[in-house]
Amino acid sequence: MKIEHIAMYVNDLENARKFFEQYMGAVSNNLYHNEKTGFRSYFLTFGDGARLEIMNQPNMDDADKSRQRTGFIHIAFSVGSKEKVDLLTEQMRKDGYEILSGPRMTGDGYYESCVVAIEGNQIEITV
Repeated sequence: MKIEHIAMYVNDLENARKFFEQYMGAVSNNLYHNEKTGFRSYFLTFGDGARLEIMNQPNMDDADKSRQRTGFIHIAFSVGSKEKVDLLTEQMRKDGYEILSGPRMTGDGYYESCVVAIEGNQIEITV
């Protein structure tokens, strides 16, 4: 069994698509738009075949995203090496994203950094 895709609601669909294309190498399909409901989405495909659906629709609930909330807390992207973790983290820092931690070696053996990127959501960059 494998996870087929993960879905994420966002307010700014185009900005989210551009973020994942620019920093994480995603390839997007064409915009899906249901004109009756206002629902819009893109499927983003990453190098190993993993997919992320980013979506929005009118009147979404945009609840506060505390760091210790229950539910999904981050998406982790493997970039292949410590050097690439360092480079991408520094590029995101220069581009104005909040770096929560790292790059660093964690107690459980990951070399990673954590970034607040898409509308208050956390992105983990790891080897």
